[in-house]
Amino acid sequence: MTYRSFEDLEVWKRSCKLAVLVYESLRDSRDFALKDQMQRSAVSIASNIAEGSERGGKDFKRFLRVARGSSAELRTQCYIAGKIGTITPEQMQNLVDELKQIAKMLTGLDQSLTEN
Repeated sequence: MTYRSFEDLEVWKRSCKLAVLVYESLRDSRDFALKDQMQRSAVSIASNIAEGSERGGKDFKRFLRVARGSSAELRTQCYIAGKIGTITPEQMQNLVDELKQIAKMLTGLDQSLTEN
């Protein structure tokens, strides 16, 4: 796989958009603890992709696994937020669906690095 910078990676772009969506979805939330944790998890996905990309090699693979872990963490938080009414069921489903796609993309990127 050839790319010049993490900004070229579709999974990074989608992760950034997801983080913005999380911030927008939680804009009016007064559940500050869950809101903060969800925002941190969302930002962590794109941030770990970027940091790992800049480090390269085995570090990149390790940071992709951390990003995948953050996506699973955020997915769990979305389910909880949906159940307690912090976000609507539609928002929850949209976030969960995108997180599942991002996790697949992270796995694919990790596997492509193994092949090279």
